Amino acid sequence: MDILEKIVLDKRKEVALRKALIPVSQLEASVLFNRPSNSLAVVLKNSSSGIIAEHKRRSPSKAVINNSLSVQDVATGYQNAGVCGMSVLTDGKYFGGSLDDLLTARAAVQMPLLRKEFIIDEYQILEAKAYGADVILLIAAILTREEIKQFSEFAKSLDLDVLLEVHNQEELQKSIMPSLDMLGVNNRNLKTFTVSLDTSKSLSALIPNDFVKVSESGISNIEAIKELQPYGYKGFLIGENFMKTDNPGDSATNFITSLTS
Repeated sequence: MDILEKIVLDKRKEVALRKALIPVSQLEASVLFNRPSNSLAVVLKNSSSGIIAEHKRRSPSKAVINNSLSVQDVATGYQNAGVCGMSVLTDGKYFGGSLDDLLTARAAVQMPLLRKEFIIDEYQILEAKAYGADVILLIAAILTREEIKQFSEFAKSLDLDVLLEVHNQEELQKSIMPSLDMLGVNNRNLKTFTVSLDTSKSLSALIPNDFVKVSESGISNIEAIKELQPYGYKGFLIGENFMKTDNPGDSATNFITSLTS
């Protein structure tokens, strides 16, 4: 069983437990539920940098990245750096995140927030809305075409942007539909954890121009972004590179300054 299958198995148990604890009506009654969303896709289209910066404490491939920083400081630092949006990992078991991290980030900043999660149930999309997210991530590798359609249309009904992540041509072809805003190409092979920007390059031509193209994983320098921009990429998700430093906000500021100057 690969890591993704293992995560999904655990996620199904976790979601079942949470559904039993917190009814949908309680999520819908939350203060943030009717907040107007801030579209990440729109921000990326108009940005010269396209940086989506991530808050990530650890990962299955890298163990601990940074456990010592407050989410509030990271979010504020990123916003001051001028990133387009922030990705907040809410998976506890494998990434050390939580929905409270999303709530804390939302209280600190105005920019678009992505709930980075392994979504396998509409309930998690309601949670994303209730905890202040503007965008959800759907991972093609763990969903059928029908689920992608169901979840993305449900997210749109809640005024959330949808970023769909693919790893290869097969996943991309089953996923393209009008209820998506952004198509993200993950450069990391989930079976081997190796990273190659060639994945983003080879898939770029197959992504229709109606979608904002986002490249994810393995983007640790400006050269990588400059290499991908000619392929039509407008968004670049960067996690580890900023999070492994003592001050992710400063790292992001320096990175964006170098990129756009």
